[in-house]
Amino acid sequence: MGRIIGPIRRPGAILMGANLRGANLVGADFTDADVSGAVLRDGKLTSTTLTRANLARTDLRAATLSRATLQGANLTDANLTLATLTGANLNGAVLTGANLNGAILVRSDLSGVSLTGADLTGADLTGAVLTRACLVDADLTSAKLSGANMEGANLAGAKLTGVKGLSTTKGLKK
Repeated sequence: MGRIIGPIRRPGAILMGANLRGANLVGADFTDADVSGAVLRDGKLTSTTLTRANLARTDLRAATLSRATLQGANLTDANLTLATLTGANLNGAVLTGANLNGAILVRSDLSGVSLTGADLTGADLTGAVLTRACLVDADLTSAKLSGANMEGANLAGAKLTGVKGLSTTKGLKK
């Protein structure tokens, strides 16, 4: 069982490189925080606010971020393998080079996100909103896109091998 840290309010906190593996940060507010390079693997971040937070190179493997707010957050090269982001708000976030292999992003708002070069292999994006998202050179091999809205998304060079649900995806030329 992880350490219980939330709910806390630490806007602007500096947690660079911190080891918070398995931490319970449910409902915490880390608006504008610097969490770059930190380990939050297996962390519980449900309903956590990370608006404009710097999460570059952060280890979020198998973390739970359901209903979390990550608007404008920097997740460049972050590892979100098997993370759960159901209903999360990532509007305008930067996930360039991020690893989202097997991540669950069901009904998440990814409007205007940058997923350039990101690995979304096997990710579940069912019902997700990816309007105006940049998925240039992203790997969506075997991803689930049923009911996703991809209007205005840029998929130049993206790998779409084995993608499921393309027939119900909005905004893609079929």
